[in-house]
Amino acid sequence: MKVSVAQTRPFKGDIDKNIDCHKRLINLAIHYQAAIIIFPELSLTGYEPVLAKDLATTEDDDRFNVFQTLSDKNRITICVGMPIKSEASVMISMLIFSPREPRQVYSKQYLHNDELPHFVPGHSQVILNIDDLRIVPSICYESLVPQHAERAFEFGAEIYVASVAKSAAGVEKAASYFPEIVEKYFRFVLMANCVGMCDNFETVGKTSVWNNNGRLVAQLNSTNEGLLVLDTDTLEIVEEIIVS
Repeated sequence: MKVSVAQTRPFKGDIDKNIDCHKRLINLAIHYQAAIIIFPELSLTGYEPVLAKDLATTEDDDRFNVFQTLSDKNRITICVGMPIKSEASVMISMLIFSPREPRQVYSKQYLHNDELPHFVPGHSQVILNIDDLRIVPSICYESLVPQHAERAFEFGAEIYVASVAKSAAGVEKAASYFPEIVEKYFRFVLMANCVGMCDNFETVGKTSVWNNNGRLVAQLNSTNEGLLVLDTDTLEIVEEIIVS
């Protein structure tokens, strides 16, 4: 099976423009016959906590129908980031479009203290079963919380994917932590990060793949949009950079 992670440069708060950019990367993943593509945290709006309440919507928003169409037509699971309304407030969520299945929502369960004024946590884990492989998604801060990886392992996850919006310091933490958990629990850990400004900090890309020996086997640069595609059977990896 081929698993892909995307690296994006979000347009602040511009959902329609970000959808168009996502389509370009999805079509690239389809070209490489990926079974799933995962985008960075809040990829459709950019990571913008102050704007999230005004940008938030529901999972059945018609603007997202294009992802379901692409999923159905090309048999690819598409995971995009979006603030989603809840009864209490807004959640940091991942919308999941699987071929000919109802769309799912996974919401970040562990929030950083800085996020608490703007968001509420989710309460349940989504597990994706694709071609007999179990994939567990995580969203940024919680991917560094040991309990999250431990529970993913208990759920039988073979692949752990972190959808993030990380600064240089955050990427450095991930680079020291993810090798530990992949050696202990998983076949692969993948991280999808963005580039450019988000909120009040700069994200630095370096979207990555680690294998079960804890070795970094692929990494994009810190400036360009792009795609990593991992073949879990042959262990071949495609690195595709998009030059604007």
